[in-house]
Amino acid sequence: MTQVEAVRPKEPTGSGTRHARLGLAVLLLPVLLVSMDISVLFLAMPTLTLDLDPSAAQQLWILDIYGFLIAGLLITMGNLGDRVGRRNILLAGATVFGIASVLAAFAPSAGVLIVARALMGVGGATLLPSSLSLISGLFPDARERAAAIGVWTAFFAGGSAVGPIIGGLLLHHFWWGAVFLINIPVLLILLAFGPFLLPEQRQGALGPLDLPSVALSIGGILPLVYAIKHAAAEGVDVEGAVILVIGVVLLTLFVRRQRHLAEPLLDLRLFRRAQFSVAIGSSLVGMMSLAALSYLTSVYLQSVTGRDPLQAALLGIPMAAAVFVFSMSGARVAHRVGTRATFAAALLASALGNLMLLGVGVDGGIAWYLVGSTIAGVGYGLAFTLVSDVAVSSVPPERAGSAVGISETSFELGNALGLALLGSLAALVFRSGGDYSPTLGETIQHSGDPAVIESARESFVSGMHVATTVGALLLVAMAAVALVATGKHDRPATASAH
Repeated sequence: MTQVEAVRPKEPTGSGTRHARLGLAVLLLPVLLVSMDISVLFLAMPTLTLDLDPSAAQQLWILDIYGFLIAGLLITMGNLGDRVGRRNILLAGATVFGIASVLAAFAPSAGVLIVARALMGVGGATLLPSSLSLISGLFPDARERAAAIGVWTAFFAGGSAVGPIIGGLLLHHFWWGAVFLINIPVLLILLAFGPFLLPEQRQGALGPLDLPSVALSIGGILPLVYAIKHAAAEGVDVEGAVILVIGVVLLTLFVRRQRHLAEPLLDLRLFRRAQFSVAIGSSLVGMMSLAALSYLTSVYLQSVTGRDPLQAALLGIPMAAAVFVFSMSGARVAHRVGTRATFAAALLASALGNLMLLGVGVDGGIAWYLVGSTIAGVGYGLAFTLVSDVAVSSVPPERAGSAVGISETSFELGNALGLALLGSLAALVFRSGGDYSPTLGETIQHSGDPAVIESARESFVSGMHVATTVGALLLVAMAAVALVATGKHDRPATASAH
């Protein structure tokens, strides 16, 4: 971010030193944890459902509340870090994240688990912006800083894909709470070595944090999403309509307030730049479709095909590997063929992978899943590695900090919206197929009729097909926007604007 000043003497961290590399390794730990915890519960939900017996709405909130609070607080925590010190906010957030992880692991009820996931979201919101901002202090050289940011992005994009695999491995040996306890040793390493390896940084001459903007952003996002969930579960009624209106009004007030603040939480002027808007739209739509794909296929592999969590996790390795590998190479591809073409090709590859899931059925089609998810992973990896770079390089240097916060927020909000919108769409199609319990897991657990269970599985697959197809159509539409909106502004991405 701009106007950064160190607040204490620190060891020189030249661009290739062991100190800088160790510092980067420490910064990658929270990035991996935060992104991994977005998806680590996908495979754990069936076994978690047996223990805590959450309702359909509670299941979605267990998955969603984490991502929504991160999305709503990322820009706020980034601004707070500028004021109190980015290392300070990183270590404080890690402490909150660790305490909440223990609470989640031993949650006695679905309500307690939702609260714990919410606290994890608060802690997680401090970790992402501070970790990315601290890289600039560790790597003064622009070229090495660009390489470090590329690694950071790969871990962030790859963590979400790796989450279900790690979850499956843990569930094979332990109970579902282990997917949260795995966070503790990683956070202890961060808390032990962070004070020695990471420089403290804060931005000077900033006014007080605008608390009304913080309240309006959170107060607008959560009612809006709840209204969508409510409509999917209960249908359109007065309660849902009132909550929807409340969310829209609060978000409208938030936007109007940002236009008049000298130091807004969200600088809306950035969206006037075509490449910036395309980058943010690509991450939002990409994460929406990836979240729905990952969650629905995790349920499919276990509740429809009867595989255990470990077997389901192993089948997710090709997509996770594709996301990680191509996250590392996306910038190089953009330098050769151009940002515009790379974005469009990546989004279209992701769409193709989602559409290939139409070949998946109740009694077969695993090969379609493996090939389709891998192709989608290639597209997601290429797209996500460009987002932060393009978002920042397409704005003036003095606005780079705001651009980082917005790009990270789009990732988190896209993940949460994917589960809320596309997940609810799949649930709606599922329930319309017959007189089932609210979820497939509950239907299998409570129904003793094999015919009903088989019919429910077929309805779930139909819902998965509809949701992933809608996700693919959104990706195609975003690819078209990328081609049209940036046609006159195409240039290779640069990663030096951070």
